[in-house]
Amino acid sequence: MLKAASAPEPGTPLTAGFDVGGTNIRAALVAPDGTCSHRINEKTPQDAKELEDLLVQLVGQLNEAARAAGYGEVAAVGIAIAGFIDPTCECVRFAPHLPWRDAPVRRTMHERLGVPVRIEHDANAAAWGEYRFGAGRGVDEWVFVSIGTGIGAAIIHDGELYRGAHGTAPEFGHIVVDPSPHGRKCSCGKRGCLERYASGTALPDTTRELRPKYETALPADAAGREVTDAARAGDRLGQAVMHEFGVQLGRGLSIVADVLDPQLIVVGGGVADDADLFLGTACETMRDNMVGAGYRPVPTLATTELGGPAGMIGVADLARSALTPKQ
Repeated sequence: MLKAASAPEPGTPLTAGFDVGGTNIRAALVAPDGTCSHRINEKTPQDAKELEDLLVQLVGQLNEAARAAGYGEVAAVGIAIAGFIDPTCECVRFAPHLPWRDAPVRRTMHERLGVPVRIEHDANAAAWGEYRFGAGRGVDEWVFVSIGTGIGAAIIHDGELYRGAHGTAPEFGHIVVDPSPHGRKCSCGKRGCLERYASGTALPDTTRELRPKYETALPADAAGREVTDAARAGDRLGQAVMHEFGVQLGRGLSIVADVLDPQLIVVGGGVADDADLFLGTACETMRDNMVGAGYRPVPTLATTELGGPAGMIGVADLARSALTPKQ
């Protein structure tokens, strides 16, 4: 669970953390120990200038809150973004649900705010938050998988974020778990991607496919939340859907384990709230499908400790590093 906010010492430089999604912007003041205060939630504008104007406005609000609490002004700003970031963390190359395209967001916001600014992919930011203050503390080789509408992911290697050659690693959501011609079509252009079987948007599809096999009270157009609620209430179809969810997730994670051999895999995102319905199945399936099954260590499978604020906390901590003189 996220620890309760505690008052930092007077004079402590606070950073502002933003999590910019396609629907909402979340923001907060973040102290050096990862605790949050003065949280803000706003709708995300779909025009780039309006979005940048709103970020400036919200930093102003957080500045007022910091001054009122006796901590001066925000010393640095971190912005977690649901989109592709270049390897230098300067430019948002593409964000499917945001208006930025090849946009120099870090420089633009630094010029407008006059303080150090750090931008980061939202899954990387959440993973860093968990590494510094949550489930990944003390583990230098591990993987973060965020399961919500789709699947986001991050790799911590030797205590650092791993980005790949072009800044887009990793895309675990597009590992193929059903290579057959009947694999579900994915928005990425492939068929059978993990994201099409083990994400929030996959639950209704699995429900429709399995419906003929079970008596159920679930409506034909049941949404993901209805499916998980039904599973908890003992509905056989709901339980079967969540079992299949765990099997497919475990298959995908077995490939991750074969390639990266992580010590730990942390599952976060909105669907992680219902991890008790599928995580055990996922762990068993991962273990049974790993190369050398039964003769090698199995990664620990755990859930996030920071929850939804992990991205804000992580990117604010990354922004804080700009305030520390290089040795």
